[in-house]
Amino acid sequence: MAIRIEKAAGIGLCFGVKRAINILEKAVREHGGIETLGAVVHNQQVLQRLAQIGVRVATDLDDVQGNVVAIGTHGVSPQLEQEIRARHINIIDATCPFVHRTQVAARKLTKSGFFVIIYGDANHPEVKGVLGWANGRGEATLDDRFIAKLDPLPRRLGVLSQTTQIPAHFTQFVKKLIDTALAKDSELRVIDTVCHDIRQRQAAALELASRVDLMLVIGSHTSANTNCLAQLCSKVITTYLVETADEIQSSWLQGQHHIGITAGASTAEQAINEVVMRLEAMA
Repeated sequence: MAIRIEKAAGIGLCFGVKRAINILEKAVREHGGIETLGAVVHNQQVLQRLAQIGVRVATDLDDVQGNVVAIGTHGVSPQLEQEIRARHINIIDATCPFVHRTQVAARKLTKSGFFVIIYGDANHPEVKGVLGWANGRGEATLDDRFIAKLDPLPRRLGVLSQTTQIPAHFTQFVKKLIDTALAKDSELRVIDTVCHDIRQRQAAALELASRVDLMLVIGSHTSANTNCLAQLCSKVITTYLVETADEIQSSWLQGQHHIGITAGASTAEQAINEVVMRLEAMA
């Protein structure tokens, strides 16, 4: 069968991940190896390549063996930073600048007297870190009914988004907050903290999905931004999320002539190329 394979615009590693990898590679050269506090990104192939050059993942602070540790793209809370420094461990900060912008926004809102609501996955490392910057005056949720459970309802609410969320979903969340949370003398401050790169990547993937017979999203099954891409595309056309080329099944391609490809922000070029080669071989 003849198939046409088309990549979405803006595919490959995002700015924040490229920056983090460059920081780690420099640290390896300077220190002869480096530890990261948790996974620097949610992509197994990238982590394997970093491990080969001397980057070791410490599962938690007690697992750090040396006196230098790197913080990954998702960032950490100020409280955890203080705990690291209290142990006389030096920090190499590879936090994504877009995540740091969200952290600063959370701190400013809290200092201005706002209760911070983060539209995001409460169990995600980025969100946990940002909540730390709210200094105990915040909550994370993807459920717009959450606000009804707050008793008493804070008079001043500040709303942020996890950087990798779908912009339209964040907008809908905010609209429902306005309907349920605004009362006499209340104040709602909304700051759009969705990453610019993620926004463009989602738009490009949607545009491609509208023109193809099938979409493949390449990236980790545990990556928030990759899952959002798959969720978006699946509303337009049949979509499969694959971490490696080996996961592709020939049955998916039956009767499909135009295959679209996009990838998560931490998916390396090699993984994308391997998927293309596998599709070409199957065709």
